[in-house]
Amino acid sequence: MCSNYRPVTRLDRLLTFFGVEREKDAEPNDVFPTDMAPFIRLPIEGQEGGKPALVAEDGMFGLLPGFATEVSFGRRTYNARSETIATLPSFRQPWAAGQRCIIPAEAVFEPCYESGQAVRWRLSQDGDVPMGIAGLYRRWRHPKGGELFTFTMITVNADAHPLYRRMHKPGDEKRMVVILDPRDYLPWLTCELRDAPLFFKPWPGKLLAEPAPLARAPRMASDPPARDEILPPKPPQPVPPPPPPPAQGSLF
Repeated sequence: MCSNYRPVTRLDRLLTFFGVEREKDAEPNDVFPTDMAPFIRLPIEGQEGGKPALVAEDGMFGLLPGFATEVSFGRRTYNARSETIATLPSFRQPWAAGQRCIIPAEAVFEPCYESGQAVRWRLSQDGDVPMGIAGLYRRWRHPKGGELFTFTMITVNADAHPLYRRMHKPGDEKRMVVILDPRDYLPWLTCELRDAPLFFKPWPGKLLAEPAPLARAPRMASDPPARDEILPPKPPQPVPPPPPPPAQGSLF
């Protein structure tokens, strides 16, 4: 499973490696569930000139189904298992609708327990080449108004993968995100629904791994999520006047 990654946010790298443009340039920061990051999709309006023009959108990491009432629900849906993506209520609607996406990542982070305790490791591709991770997205509307895109990463079993079998807690199933070959970016987004599971396989290419402990503690699930991307700002509330000073008592 992947609950922490570093997105591709620089305009030059998005254009060079994914062929998409983004309105704003930014240095990448580590992303955790309910944080905002770019993802890549087909345009909703369809094709232009017979060839799909890919679009980079900003969305929340953690897919929110229509029945979700709070952003914090995304802390449970940042990964979708390939085996159940078509049947679980949280994912089956966007899966059936073909709302597949690519999540551009400089690196992903996983826990390694080989030292006897969890150590955060950084996994990336050789040659400073970013990953295109297979994902699913949907637009979510907050019950109180406002909407935003949300997305999830798709994972597969990795018990036999030479690197990922070293990750995660001993005894737990090993899972890894679906890393797409760049030649498969467009086929993944445009294929028929029946063919989409053909992309669900462990990455056969070379991956680099090294310890990368967090410099700060990750944001915990009890922390309130940022809402400024979803809800309109509340009107300022009038400041009540200060209470009158207490009556001065007599000393005699």
